[in-house]
Amino acid sequence: MIYLIITLRIVSIMALFLFLILKTGRRKLSELPVYDFLSIIVIGSVIGADIAEPDVPHLPTLFAVVLIIVLQYLVSCVLLYNKKIARKITFGPTVVIQNGQFIKSNMKRLKYPVENVMMALREKDIFDLNEVEFAIIEGSGNISVLKKPEFLPVTPSDMKLKAEQKNLAVPLIIDGKLQEGNLKQLNHDKAWLAKQLAQFDVQNYSEVFFADCTPEGKLFVSKMTETDNFNDKFDL
Repeated sequence: MIYLIITLRIVSIMALFLFLILKTGRRKLSELPVYDFLSIIVIGSVIGADIAEPDVPHLPTLFAVVLIIVLQYLVSCVLLYNKKIARKITFGPTVVIQNGQFIKSNMKRLKYPVENVMMALREKDIFDLNEVEFAIIEGSGNISVLKKPEFLPVTPSDMKLKAEQKNLAVPLIIDGKLQEGNLKQLNHDKAWLAKQLAQFDVQNYSEVFFADCTPEGKLFVSKMTETDNFNDKFDL
């Protein structure tokens, strides 16, 4: 009986939690503001106690979950419409590099060491600080970077060229199985696909691990045959 009670509690709490999260908005965990992150920790503690202690009344736990989510939603609304309060209780976007120079006071306030900034820059393929015009630590802890003009990549608009529009590729074969619905959506048939696969020396769908095609008819094919494992030769 106790296992049935625990099962019902888990199902009811997770269903309620999912419903409330969908109603209050969806964000990546890495992008959660401080208060939202704290709300998740508190909810986890409340739910954990409810599941681990079947003798604890269940309805007060459900009420606590609803109350925490409602408070979190109200705080989010306040932060959205009142920037003064938002700056007091959250970590807003903060400039840590300006005109290529570190702003030490901001880094000290955020407790954000130079090593973390350097690592974040390397993750954005920036290995030379001379390339950085601005670096901003976002409320999520991620870093946004604006390079100096001379280090920005050249775009077609810079060269007064018309950029070619790119469309989404659609899977046609997955693990050797034809996706007939997608093939029809592209207005192609099996005869057309067989002709295209022949150019890749493929005679049967079972030879293809994955294949997709753009609306323009550009095909990508990855065969079932295994390639040499790079990790077997080098330690990364």
